[in-house]
This record gives sequence, C-alpha cells and structure tokens, in this order.
Amino acid sequence: MLKIHFFMKRILFLIIITSILNVACSSKKNKPNSSASKVYLLEKSYKKYKGVRYRYGGTTSLGFDCSGFVQRVYSEAFHKKLPRTTKAMMKTGKKINQKNLKPGDLVFFRPSRKYYHVGIYIGNDIFIHASTSKGVTKSSLKNSYWQKKYITARRILND
Repeated sequence: MLKIHFFMKRILFLIIITSILNVACSSKKNKPNSSASKVYLLEKSYKKYKGVRYRYGGTTSLGFDCSGFVQRVYSEAFHKKLPRTTKAMMKTGKKINQKNLKPGDLVFFRPSRKYYHVGIYIGNDIFIHASTSKGVTKSSLKNSYWQKKYITARRILND
C-alpha cells in the first residue's frame, strides 16, 4: 500500500510539472508579437478590407488611401497609433534593410515625384496596401514595378 501511494504521488508530480512546462512553452510560441500572430492579424485585416476601393484621404471601409489603410490596420490589429500621412510614417520606428523585412514592417515606395506610397509587409515578399487601381490588395515586392519604386522600410513593432 505504501509503494502504491508513493507511486501515485510521483505520477501526480510528473503530471503537474508537465502541465506547467506545456503552459510555459505554449505561451512563448503564441506571444502577441510573434511573426505567426502578426501574420494572422494582418491576414485577418486583409480579408476584412480586401477590395475596399481607393479613396484619397479615406480612412474607413467606405474607401482608403494607402496611409489611411495602414493606420487603420495598425490600430485594429496591433492597438498601435500611427501618424496619418505616409511621409510622417516614414519617420516612425526603425529603418530596416529590405532583406531583413519581417511581418508588420512598413514598406515605402515613390510611385511619382509627387507622391509616396506605404504598405504592410506580411512575409514571403508580399505586402498589403490600398492600391489606386485595385483598392485594398496584396502585391509582390518582386514585381518589377514595385522593385523600381521601393525606397525604404520601417519597423514599428518590437519583436
């Protein structure tokens, strides 16, 4: 009887330790700023606004301009307030080399001498943005148009 009691205590102890380790490990994997959770939140925002038309000065689902879209997504997905304009966003956060992009980084372009454009990198050379021709859409950084117009990237979210 004493042997069984000792054995049961040992098993219970191992179950408790295993449970504690599982909780600790899973909370590290699912921390809010992990790349996977950023991608999930960005994809969720993209699905919500996909196809919403471009509207100069727009900040709502009735129509977005590029910085209005980025500002809205950051506010809803990350509870982070960004400046309203693309030029002001370009001065926020930390400058990042294009080869070091991570999900959530802002990517900036110069489509013309008059305008700047901003999108949010989601991984695999893809970014989401409010396009003047397609509305809210995904585009590839490997596309020759965007390659020629790319100017910089900024990291707003801490890892």
